[in-house]
Amino acid sequence: MNQCRGCGQSTAFRVLDFGDVPAPEHFPRASDPFSDAEACHLLAIDLCHGCGLAQLATDDTFGEEVNGLEPQALRDQAESAMGQLAAAGWLRGDTVREFDSPHSGSWLPVAKKYGLRPINGPADVVLDCFGITHEPDQRASFARRADAVREGGVLLLQFQSIATIVELGQWNALRHGHFAYYSLTSLSRLLANVGMGIASVWEFDLYGGTVLVAAVHGDVDPDESVQRLLEKEDHMGITTVDTLTTLQQVADMDAQQLRDWLEREAGAGRTVYAYAAASKAVSLFSRAAITTRLIKGVADASPAKQGRRMPGTDIPIISPNALLEANPDRVLLTLTDLMPEVGMRYPELAGRWKAHFR
Repeated sequence: MNQCRGCGQSTAFRVLDFGDVPAPEHFPRASDPFSDAEACHLLAIDLCHGCGLAQLATDDTFGEEVNGLEPQALRDQAESAMGQLAAAGWLRGDTVREFDSPHSGSWLPVAKKYGLRPINGPADVVLDCFGITHEPDQRASFARRADAVREGGVLLLQFQSIATIVELGQWNALRHGHFAYYSLTSLSRLLANVGMGIASVWEFDLYGGTVLVAAVHGDVDPDESVQRLLEKEDHMGITTVDTLTTLQQVADMDAQQLRDWLEREAGAGRTVYAYAAASKAVSLFSRAAITTRLIKGVADASPAKQGRRMPGTDIPIISPNALLEANPDRVLLTLTDLMPEVGMRYPELAGRWKAHFR
């Protein structure tokens, strides 16, 4: 057993092993020679028998990170979430502090609309949108966030639920650089360890199922939304080995099904490109052994990614304009949340999209 990142107990044991995959945020330049040896980082998940936290077993990835642009879906969800929080009376006080994330935009511009003033010290409202999952030392990170909340203040923490990941088979949401995957059950235990309790919960469709919690210092009577979600997770057995290990078979089937579809398209003489050089596509492409024989290129709106290639493959990352010029028969969308945005932006590709629903 390993030491749990969240509670510190030596009660974490292996439940998922996806083998060696490339580093998900290191996009080599397209001119750099491609080598199978890039897939050399073990991707495995441990589950803590004590607190129930699903967590990255190990992470030896390092090097240059190339981040993408913030999708419109994230911006829209931030506006919606803050509006609901304000209506429920949770945007209390006049100061706000944000623990940011490398993969989502800041909520501070929206917070300012509600009269909150950003500061670096303890604040009335503390925001964390997908940030804490990037912290290797979960125990210390929860303590820092608790310390940042003034007495009478609130911690607003948003995360993609491991319950959603299991329900929808989103195995490739598990990746290097994301060290913890919370259920409301495990999160409530980690917050209790730093003297905080969850008072209320909101659920959003982002990423198939995103959860936002309001946590406060001391004991608190949770509302019906908290009780309902805890009961759902208990029914799922979300902190059990049997539930989490279902993702192992899903991962194997998903990679094979994608490759089979690409082989059929190639056999029929149809050209396939992809859209969104997303980090979650890295392990999928690697495990499915996809090369330019099956996907000619991946378009991405981020100039920082253009001119590079997908890690572990020879597939180049191109601009959206280059995608339109290529006029492909099919376009694999690696992030389903982008469908409304790309549908409006690229009407020329109507009828050619195939969304990867994991």
